[in-house]
Amino acid sequence: MIRVLIADDHHVVRRGLLFFLKTQKDINVVGEATNGREAVELTASLRPDIVLMDLVMPEMDGIQATKKIKEQYPNTEVLMLTSFSDRDHVIPAIEAGAAGYQLKDIEPDDLVESIRKLMRGENTLHPIATSQLMKVREPQIDPPHKLYPLTPREQDVLSELTKGKSNKEIASSLFVTEKTVKTHISNIFSKLHVQDRTQAALYAVKHGLTDPSGL
Repeated sequence: MIRVLIADDHHVVRRGLLFFLKTQKDINVVGEATNGREAVELTASLRPDIVLMDLVMPEMDGIQATKKIKEQYPNTEVLMLTSFSDRDHVIPAIEAGAAGYQLKDIEPDDLVESIRKLMRGENTLHPIATSQLMKVREPQIDPPHKLYPLTPREQDVLSELTKGKSNKEIASSLFVTEKTVKTHISNIFSKLHVQDRTQAALYAVKHGLTDPSGL
Protein backbone atom coordinates (compact mmCIF):
# COMPACT_ATOMS: atom_id res chain seq x y z
CA MET A 1 0.00 0.00 0.00
CA ILE A 2 1.12 3.53 -0.80
CA ARG A 3 0.62 5.67 2.30
CA VAL A 4 -0.56 9.17 1.33
CA LEU A 5 -0.96 12.33 3.41
CA ILE A 6 -3.13 15.13 1.96
CA ALA A 7 -2.11 18.71 2.84
CA ASP A 8 -4.48 21.44 1.66
CA ASP A 9 -6.28 24.24 3.48
CA HIS A 10 -9.46 23.86 1.43
CA HIS A 11 -11.91 21.33 2.85
CA VAL A 12 -13.57 20.70 -0.52
CA VAL A 13 -10.23 19.88 -2.16
CA ARG A 14 -9.29 17.46 0.63
CA ARG A 15 -12.71 15.77 0.46
CA GLY A 16 -12.47 15.37 -3.31
CA LEU A 17 -8.98 13.88 -3.15
CA LEU A 18 -9.93 11.56 -0.30
CA PHE A 19 -13.07 10.36 -2.08
CA PHE A 20 -11.19 9.36 -5.21
CA LEU A 21 -8.00 8.00 -3.63
CA LYS A 22 -10.03 5.74 -1.35
CA THR A 23 -11.21 3.86 -4.44
CA GLN A 24 -7.64 2.83 -5.27
CA LYS A 25 -6.69 -0.59 -3.93
CA ASP A 26 -3.00 0.27 -3.63
CA ILE A 27 -3.40 3.68 -1.92
CA ASN A 28 -4.17 4.37 1.74
CA VAL A 29 -4.83 7.97 2.81
CA VAL A 30 -3.36 8.03 6.31
CA GLY A 31 -4.17 11.63 7.23
CA GLU A 32 -5.13 15.18 6.29
CA ALA A 33 -3.38 18.46 7.10
CA THR A 34 -4.94 21.91 6.82
CA ASN A 35 -1.65 23.83 6.71
CA GLY A 36 2.07 23.34 6.19
CA ARG A 37 2.87 23.06 9.88
CA GLU A 38 0.35 20.26 10.32
CA ALA A 39 1.81 18.55 7.25
CA VAL A 40 5.24 18.46 8.89
CA GLU A 41 3.83 17.27 12.22
CA LEU A 42 1.70 14.54 10.64
CA THR A 43 4.60 13.39 8.49
CA ALA A 44 6.56 12.89 11.72
CA SER A 45 3.82 10.81 13.34
CA LEU A 46 2.33 8.98 10.34
CA ARG A 47 5.42 8.56 8.10
CA PRO A 48 3.57 8.62 4.76
CA ASP A 49 5.26 7.54 1.55
CA ILE A 50 3.80 10.50 -0.38
CA VAL A 51 2.57 13.93 0.72
CA LEU A 52 0.15 15.68 -1.65
CA MET A 53 1.14 19.27 -0.87
CA ASP A 54 -0.69 22.49 -1.66
CA LEU A 55 1.51 25.57 -2.15
CA VAL A 56 -0.39 28.41 -0.50
CA MET A 57 -1.50 27.54 3.05
CA PRO A 58 -1.70 29.39 6.38
CA GLU A 59 0.97 29.24 9.11
CA MET A 60 3.51 27.58 6.81
CA ASP A 61 3.37 27.37 3.02
CA GLY A 62 3.97 24.26 0.97
CA ILE A 63 7.53 25.17 0.00
CA GLN A 64 8.63 25.67 3.61
CA ALA A 65 6.84 22.49 4.67
CA THR A 66 8.42 20.51 1.85
CA LYS A 67 11.90 21.68 2.82
CA LYS A 68 11.38 20.65 6.44
CA ILE A 69 9.92 17.29 5.49
CA LYS A 70 12.77 16.45 3.11
CA GLU A 71 15.36 17.53 5.67
CA GLN A 72 13.86 15.37 8.41
CA TYR A 73 12.29 12.52 6.44
CA PRO A 74 14.14 12.14 3.12
CA ASN A 75 12.34 8.90 2.27
CA THR A 76 8.98 10.70 2.14
CA GLU A 77 8.28 12.09 -1.33
CA VAL A 78 6.35 15.31 -1.88
CA LEU A 79 4.03 15.83 -4.84
CA MET A 80 3.03 19.47 -5.24
CA LEU A 81 -0.64 19.78 -6.22
CA THR A 82 -1.41 23.43 -6.86
CA SER A 83 -3.04 26.01 -9.11
CA PHE A 84 0.21 27.93 -9.66
CA SER A 85 2.25 27.19 -12.78
CA ASP A 86 4.68 30.14 -12.91
CA ARG A 87 8.43 29.72 -12.44
CA ASP A 88 8.35 31.68 -9.14
CA HIS A 89 6.49 28.72 -7.66
CA VAL A 90 7.73 25.78 -9.75
CA ILE A 91 11.46 26.30 -9.27
CA PRO A 92 11.42 26.95 -5.48
CA ALA A 93 9.16 23.93 -4.97
CA ILE A 94 11.54 21.60 -6.77
CA GLU A 95 14.58 23.14 -5.12
CA ALA A 96 12.88 22.58 -1.75
CA GLY A 97 12.73 18.87 -2.52
CA ALA A 98 9.39 18.21 -4.25
CA ALA A 99 9.77 15.17 -6.49
CA GLY A 100 6.68 16.01 -8.51
CA TYR A 101 4.66 19.06 -9.56
CA GLN A 102 1.12 18.81 -10.85
CA LEU A 103 -1.76 21.26 -11.27
CA LYS A 104 -5.13 20.80 -9.59
CA ASP A 105 -6.89 20.43 -12.93
CA ILE A 106 -5.12 17.09 -13.39
CA GLU A 107 -7.38 14.17 -14.30
CA PRO A 108 -7.92 11.82 -11.33
CA ASP A 109 -6.42 8.84 -13.12
CA ASP A 110 -3.34 10.90 -14.02
CA LEU A 111 -2.95 11.95 -10.39
CA VAL A 112 -2.99 8.33 -9.29
CA GLU A 113 -0.40 7.48 -11.92
CA SER A 114 1.76 10.38 -10.68
CA ILE A 115 1.62 8.97 -7.16
CA ARG A 116 2.61 5.54 -8.44
CA LYS A 117 5.45 7.04 -10.47
CA LEU A 118 6.92 8.66 -7.38
CA MET A 119 6.84 5.30 -5.62
CA ARG A 120 8.76 3.85 -8.56
CA GLY A 121 11.34 6.62 -8.31
CA GLU A 122 10.26 8.35 -11.52
CA ASN A 123 9.73 12.03 -12.33
CA THR A 124 6.21 13.41 -12.52
CA LEU A 125 6.01 16.98 -13.81
CA HIS A 126 3.10 18.76 -15.44
CA PRO A 127 4.03 19.92 -18.97
CA ILE A 128 3.71 23.54 -17.85
CA ALA A 129 6.12 22.90 -14.97
CA THR A 130 8.50 21.29 -17.43
CA SER A 131 8.35 24.37 -19.66
CA GLN A 132 9.30 26.53 -16.68
CA LEU A 133 12.38 24.36 -16.12
CA MET A 134 13.38 24.81 -19.74
CA LYS A 135 13.28 28.60 -19.36
CA VAL A 136 15.91 28.62 -16.60
CA ARG A 137 18.60 27.04 -18.71
CA GLU A 138 21.78 29.09 -18.38
CA PRO A 139 24.47 29.61 -21.04
CA GLN A 140 27.23 27.06 -20.87
CA ILE A 141 30.57 28.81 -20.54
CA ASP A 142 32.86 25.82 -20.23
CA PRO A 143 32.54 22.23 -21.39
CA PRO A 144 30.59 20.08 -18.89
CA HIS A 145 33.66 18.04 -17.94
CA LYS A 146 35.43 21.16 -16.69
CA LEU A 147 32.52 22.26 -14.52
CA TYR A 148 31.03 18.99 -13.37
CA PRO A 149 32.75 15.72 -12.41
CA LEU A 150 30.36 13.42 -14.27
CA THR A 151 31.74 10.62 -16.39
CA PRO A 152 30.49 10.33 -20.00
CA ARG A 153 28.29 7.38 -19.00
CA GLU A 154 26.85 9.31 -16.04
CA GLN A 155 26.03 12.16 -18.41
CA ASP A 156 24.22 9.67 -20.65
CA VAL A 157 22.19 8.40 -17.69
CA LEU A 158 21.43 11.96 -16.59
CA SER A 159 20.20 12.82 -20.08
CA GLU A 160 17.83 9.84 -20.08
CA LEU A 161 16.72 10.57 -16.51
CA THR A 162 15.85 14.15 -17.48
CA LYS A 163 13.45 12.79 -20.09
CA GLY A 164 11.47 11.18 -17.26
CA LYS A 165 12.51 7.60 -18.05
CA SER A 166 12.42 4.86 -15.43
CA ASN A 167 15.51 2.87 -14.47
CA LYS A 168 14.27 0.00 -16.62
CA GLU A 169 13.84 2.27 -19.65
CA ILE A 170 17.26 3.86 -19.14
CA ALA A 171 18.86 0.42 -18.89
CA SER A 172 17.19 -0.61 -22.14
CA SER A 173 18.27 2.58 -23.95
CA LEU A 174 21.90 2.32 -22.82
CA PHE A 175 22.15 -1.50 -22.99
CA VAL A 176 23.15 -1.89 -19.34
CA THR A 177 21.53 -3.53 -16.31
CA GLU A 178 19.12 -1.77 -13.97
CA LYS A 179 21.63 -2.30 -11.17
CA THR A 180 24.23 -0.38 -13.16
CA VAL A 181 21.73 2.44 -13.77
CA LYS A 182 20.99 2.65 -10.03
CA THR A 183 24.71 2.92 -9.30
CA HIS A 184 25.16 5.70 -11.85
CA ILE A 185 22.14 7.60 -10.49
CA SER A 186 23.48 7.33 -6.94
CA ASN A 187 26.82 8.73 -8.14
CA ILE A 188 25.07 11.56 -10.01
CA PHE A 189 23.09 12.56 -6.91
CA SER A 190 26.27 12.59 -4.85
CA LYS A 191 28.35 14.57 -7.36
CA LEU A 192 25.66 17.15 -8.12
CA HIS A 193 24.59 17.41 -4.46
CA VAL A 194 20.92 16.77 -5.23
CA GLN A 195 18.38 14.60 -3.40
CA ASP A 196 16.24 13.11 -6.13
CA ARG A 197 15.62 12.68 -9.85
CA THR A 198 13.57 15.85 -10.22
CA GLN A 199 16.29 18.01 -8.69
CA ALA A 200 18.87 16.28 -10.89
CA ALA A 201 16.77 17.07 -13.97
CA LEU A 202 16.44 20.70 -12.92
CA TYR A 203 20.19 20.95 -12.33
CA ALA A 204 20.93 19.42 -15.73
CA VAL A 205 18.68 21.87 -17.57
CA LYS A 206 19.89 24.93 -15.64
CA HIS A 207 23.53 24.16 -16.37
CA GLY A 208 23.25 22.95 -19.93
CA LEU A 209 24.18 19.34 -19.16
CA THR A 210 21.40 17.99 -21.34
CA ASP A 211 19.10 19.03 -24.15
CA PRO A 212 15.92 20.60 -22.67
CA SER A 213 13.98 19.71 -25.79
CA GLY A 214 14.00 16.12 -24.56
CA LEU A 215 12.00 17.00 -21.43
